[in-house]
Amino acid sequence: MSDGNIISSKNFLSRTTIYLIVIAALLIALCIMNYRLIPFAVFILTVMIVYTNWSIKKRKAEFSEELKDLTLDVNTTAKTTLINSPFPLAMCETNGKMIWKSVKYVSEFNNTNIDEALATLLKQIKVIIGNQEKDEKGDIETSIEVGNKHYTVLGTYVKSKKKKRKQEYTTILYFIEDTEYRELKQASIDKEICFGEIMIDNYEEINQRITSEVKTLLMAQMERQIYDWANKYSAVLIKTERDTFECIIEKSKLLEAKEDKISILNDIKAVDLPDVIQPTLSIAFSNDGENNIEKLRSVNAVINIALGRGGDQAIVKIDGKYEFFGGRSQEIEKRTKVKSRMISHALQELISSSDNVIIMGHSHSDMDAIGASLGIYRLAKFLNVDAKIVKDSHGVGIEKFIDEAKKNEEYAECFTSIEDVNDIITDKSLLVVVDTNKKTYVEAPELLEKIPRVVVIDHHRRSTDDIENPILIFHEVYASSASELVTEILEYSQVDVKPTQMEMEALYSGIMLDTKNFTFKTGVRTFEAAAYLRKCGVDIIKVKKWFQNDLETFQTISKIVSNAEIMNDNIAISIYDEECDEGDENSNIIIAKAADELLTIGGIVASFVLGKVGDKVYISGRSIGDINVQLILEKLGGGGHITLAGAQVKNMSVEDTKQELINRINEYFFEIEE
Repeated sequence: MSDGNIISSKNFLSRTTIYLIVIAALLIALCIMNYRLIPFAVFILTVMIVYTNWSIKKRKAEFSEELKDLTLDVNTTAKTTLINSPFPLAMCETNGKMIWKSVKYVSEFNNTNIDEALATLLKQIKVIIGNQEKDEKGDIETSIEVGNKHYTVLGTYVKSKKKKRKQEYTTILYFIEDTEYRELKQASIDKEICFGEIMIDNYEEINQRITSEVKTLLMAQMERQIYDWANKYSAVLIKTERDTFECIIEKSKLLEAKEDKISILNDIKAVDLPDVIQPTLSIAFSNDGENNIEKLRSVNAVINIALGRGGDQAIVKIDGKYEFFGGRSQEIEKRTKVKSRMISHALQELISSSDNVIIMGHSHSDMDAIGASLGIYRLAKFLNVDAKIVKDSHGVGIEKFIDEAKKNEEYAECFTSIEDVNDIITDKSLLVVVDTNKKTYVEAPELLEKIPRVVVIDHHRRSTDDIENPILIFHEVYASSASELVTEILEYSQVDVKPTQMEMEALYSGIMLDTKNFTFKTGVRTFEAAAYLRKCGVDIIKVKKWFQNDLETFQTISKIVSNAEIMNDNIAISIYDEECDEGDENSNIIIAKAADELLTIGGIVASFVLGKVGDKVYISGRSIGDINVQLILEKLGGGGHITLAGAQVKNMSVEDTKQELINRINEYFFEIEE
């Protein structure tokens, strides 16, 4: 029966009623005109009503018969379609009971162990139904592997009878084989092109130290190691510069190289360079991007991260995820000062063209961040550009210094809050970030969005969440501190900048803090920066006083040291067992100083101190260089340097965090042994 016929049947009763009403109205009108016609009108109307009732019943009977025939036709067609379905089809309950299966299902899975796979599938479907809040009915889409074939399973489910108080469901499942499609898709993924870049970290230093007689031979050995490694994984390698190679490799081959821990990192160190520093590589691979140009840009960004983390490591970025390999050797100090002069000149140009300069360090600032900030502040003021330093959070041992500085009229309005600085931002404002390159660690992350012109000055190893697209970056991981870098900017500037006594003390304090009194991560240029400040007239004795502990702090640190546990005979781990509020400005410095103090114990090569501050567990890690604490704490979301690093762990107890730290330390040694 067509849709039109169905509609006519539905409208039949309504039309008949209208006709009867019209006839009745006409008969009433005739009776009013001639009352003698009333018997005749009653007779006619009665006959019409009787006939209409008979006609309606007959019509309903015909309609029901046609609908019954249609239902039988549909049922027959549906059953035939189900039985002869071109796809394997099964009807079963979620408790595992098979109700019915098609001929195709029987022939498809005749020689396979489908029962076990189907039982697992029904358990998965039961979970899916549970996640959908146990609706009366719904759709199913999942997958299953049977033998060597893969199937996409589509279907529906409806509620069935209850058994033992558990609601069961009846499902109809279609099994659509897509093995060949998946194999083709995987082959396409495996053949996907990944771009890479390999750089010799210390090419210039090696080139300067070897004689011309052996230079060609030794350089050829290094290049042969790199080419042999590339050939092992069928990669295309092109030397684009003296120390740089561009690489093209298939994703499947890159995964193989990744499983082998990017072995070229260690292979290159086998090159025998007598009386010369050991060669190291920085390596980057990426498949991130919609096209080859975007992938190439991604590789450039990844190699910058590898270089910014000190080199001697490989970073593989596949499908948006980073994996790090190597990075256990010390950073190599670059002796050239040309870059410092160029950065100083460029920064002066940017400051001079700005309405104002806004300076900020990392949250919970230390003396290094404050010293570097004051150095940039002095440069801006010398160039007659207004400058402000954003500082809202409590810092590590800097409150006394800030209070002393604010007594000086020069710095009374220097330090400002985030709210106040919002009132002075213009389109030509310049934001200078010092002592951090992480956008999540800065004092006021929202300023990165409000001020597009950003300069970054930092010495920490780069991470994957670094500040994006700064217009100028001065990033040197070999430097001891941000204060050292800013001191160089002032020393090599084209203008005769004279820092004040307070600013010199802050810069010198920043260098002393990060080098632990010129003990760790101290290079030739560190002493040159300190000598420049000393020549300017810094009072070393006064600086020393900024680092003195009060008796209570000293006793607390001594208690932490005495409670330390020794792991592997040379790693000290201790807990600061006092829970502190988030605003406690002393807890961070106590944890950091206790880690420093543990490292003074004979035989200890690394130390870790944990403490609960608010809802976070803070970890300070220190090392004399034999163990890379940065790689360990990076696995806990932290970062830093080989010899000095930190981390903050949320929503975990101190004891659980300690156990997680121990697991990461063991993992670190396991990777080394591999």
